[in-house]
Amino acid sequence: MLLIRCPYCGDRPEIEFHHGGEAHISRLSAAASVTDAEWADYLYNRTNPKGLHIERWRHVHGCGRFFNAVRDTVSDSFLATYKSGDPRPDLGALASGQGR
Repeated sequence: MLLIRCPYCGDRPEIEFHHGGEAHISRLSAAASVTDAEWADYLYNRTNPKGLHIERWRHVHGCGRFFNAVRDTVSDSFLATYKSGDPRPDLGALASGQGR
């Protein structure tokens, strides 16, 4: 069973969580003035890296809060979790094992 560390509740089983997509996506500042292609890019195009990826998660069957997680898409392991609004961690340090 995969355990995910909720920054509010601690380690919990994966079935309590819901994936919320890529983290740190900025909203369009002038949504009314963008082209259809720019709007489609904002809605549908996300990075899909092989390796470390920062994602949003929600602890649905727990505190109900959103948080961010750094997950390795190759091994499906979580390297760090942190509260929404906290600064994003240094992925280079996490990859080298220094940020754990």
